[in-house]
Amino acid sequence: MRNIVIGPGAPSGTPGSATIGGVNSPTGSADVRRRNLSLVLRHIAAFGPCARTELAEATGLVHASITALTAELIGSGLVHEVGLASSGARGRPRRLLELAPGRVLTIAIQVTQSRLVSAGTDLSGAVLWRDEREHGAAFGDPRPVVRAIAEIVHEAWNEVRGAGDRKRAQLARVVIAVPGAVVEDEVVADSILLGWRRVDLRSLVRAQDPTVSCPISIVNEANMAAFAEYRALVDRTGRVPKVFAYLRVVRTGIGGGLVVDGSVQTGGHGMAGEFGHIPVSFDGPACKCGDHGCLVTYLGVRALLVAAGLDPDEYDADLERGRVEFDRRLRGGDPAAVRALETGARALATALTAVCRVADPEQVVLGGHLAAWSDWLVPNVLRHLAGRRAVTPTDEPVISTDLLGEDATLRGALRYGCETVLDDPTSVPLVDADGG
Repeated sequence: MRNIVIGPGAPSGTPGSATIGGVNSPTGSADVRRRNLSLVLRHIAAFGPCARTELAEATGLVHASITALTAELIGSGLVHEVGLASSGARGRPRRLLELAPGRVLTIAIQVTQSRLVSAGTDLSGAVLWRDEREHGAAFGDPRPVVRAIAEIVHEAWNEVRGAGDRKRAQLARVVIAVPGAVVEDEVVADSILLGWRRVDLRSLVRAQDPTVSCPISIVNEANMAAFAEYRALVDRTGRVPKVFAYLRVVRTGIGGGLVVDGSVQTGGHGMAGEFGHIPVSFDGPACKCGDHGCLVTYLGVRALLVAAGLDPDEYDADLERGRVEFDRRLRGGDPAAVRALETGARALATALTAVCRVADPEQVVLGGHLAAWSDWLVPNVLRHLAGRRAVTPTDEPVISTDLLGEDATLRGALRYGCETVLDDPTSVPLVDADGG
């Protein structure tokens, strides 16, 4: 099983790790050094500016090791000294360290049905560049998407590296988030939305432009959103759910992700967390996935339009317009729209019951249109779960709404790119003596 491990599932500021395939224990001197560099760099990223004495106390490493590790991080250009702080009534002032801006950069690109949404950041996490454009790809044809991605990487790189010293900047990673199952070799196994099957997007991008030589990660867009919402919840509340489930309705379907101990679960076929395709009635409507009665056939935007007596074909060219009309009727108290969402809530309660019995999440976050309709959905869901809750009240998850909205996928992908550097600072070469 391939999992995306991004951070340790700890409160904000706690050092963590980011790997594909699980957390590896250090087995040799190189692994120990890499782990210790990561501990130090993560602490500086979370709490800098900070002194070497603080780093020793926080990491448990001896001062001699801290001296050597910080010298290596300075030599790589990842951190720099930014001044002095008083050490108290006695002793020399302490030299403070913080992240060096613009040394390593990450570009994230979110692929949607019609658009590419992109952003760039350095290790600070601040968005330094953002872009949104049509890709013009026909259903089933990835080539226009590939060409647009190559263009975006060059435009973003030229723009974002201006945040630091151009001679020292390094493009650490390009993260491409797609709507569809991504299997172990990071091939897009299936995207119902885009009409892609077994698309090796990374190889296509490299073939399109061999100068894009940095690491490229292909990830599922809903998994990135789930990770971003998980981290936002931890940062906001200080609570660290052992199991966290995220579901969202967007214009084209229902996506989601499952985070366990800080690890986004992708499953054996890249399909873990696909809550929209949990069958809630085997005798229900046919679904595009080939099954019947999936959650999306009751709670997806198109399904809600049908249930509310609206013609979904009228909104095919702009499903968002249909969602707005449904929302208007719902808030106006239209009986058909209210009944449609009540039916959707019952389907959601059925799906959540299955998720709770299998994964036992402590926290369920509703995103996208689910968050907008939470005042109707949550009471209905809780009503359907009331019988089980009366018998086993401690089994009930906390249900809340998202914190990041439409930015969740992009922010998750940016953070993932940064985490790969924080996890392995040795991936960044030493800066030459002339600054190159």
